[in-house]
Amino acid sequence: MPPRKLTVVISQAQGANPAKRQLEEDIAVAMFGRGDVEVSVVPPLVDMTADDPGFLFLRGVPGDVVVASWLYPRATQWVLDRQGVRGQYGKTLLGDEDGSNDFSDVPRTDAIRAAGPTPDRAIYCLDLRISPDAATFVDEIARIAEESRVEVATLTTLGLPAVTAQPPAPPKKAEAPKRRWYPVIDYSRCTNCMECIDFCLFGVYGVDDAGAILVEEQDSCKKGCPACSRVCPENAIMFPGHKTPVIAGADDGEDTGGFKLDLSKLFGAPEKDPLELAAAERDVELLRDGRDAVGMQVGLRRSKTRDAMDDLIDELDALPL
Repeated sequence: MPPRKLTVVISQAQGANPAKRQLEEDIAVAMFGRGDVEVSVVPPLVDMTADDPGFLFLRGVPGDVVVASWLYPRATQWVLDRQGVRGQYGKTLLGDEDGSNDFSDVPRTDAIRAAGPTPDRAIYCLDLRISPDAATFVDEIARIAEESRVEVATLTTLGLPAVTAQPPAPPKKAEAPKRRWYPVIDYSRCTNCMECIDFCLFGVYGVDDAGAILVEEQDSCKKGCPACSRVCPENAIMFPGHKTPVIAGADDGEDTGGFKLDLSKLFGAPEKDPLELAAAERDVELLRDGRDAVGMQVGLRRSKTRDAMDDLIDELDALPL
């Protein structure tokens, strides 16, 4: 029985940057010449809707898959998870001096959300911004393909059934989707504190059947506003398209020193407290909607001094129902 092929999905960059398009094309062409991989190209991950053919294809892939995108690997992981594309996240060797691309031991919080079982397949997330050289990614995909092939051969040797189902047909090239902007929750960090749903006044957040926070109305988010990411105490909220790396999904301290603030002080402006900046960003969007600004008075639990009543409320919230 022939070994299962590795599926490689290249998620295009937003816009039409010729250098990025060329890199995507060079990787795809190099992969098409291999007999142990299947290659597909899909629109930008963050722009696809839940019923986009690209996500339908990714959900249907039965075996291991490499997703190469122009996002930080952590952001790619949780964008996929949000759309039901799930699996065991495999370690990649690109840009991984600090182990930030190894998701193999990432704790999952499925116990507090209605996410369902995790499929027995590996998902590898590659950041296309690491190198302009297609060979960098081609070599890493070849390494992953060999790793995947060995695992399947081991199953066959043990007498276990190898996966023979084929993925659905790759999505046909269609009109590019419109650009989207929305938060993505990293459930390996989220503590379900609900500060985001208290803070957001635009109906973006909700709770699932298990009582866990989720991004319920993605397209209700205000384009360009990352305010809820700034108020999250665990840095669990990402905006993959944001220019500040730690908000876009970089690990804390990676290229950022851990800052979630724009370094406006370099230009002579005073550095704001993250909560003050978040409140100001929210007020801008409220005013654009014709609503009243609320400043620091609404949805910012940490903006006031805690008292005995706050402690009592937290204790009541923690009681099992």
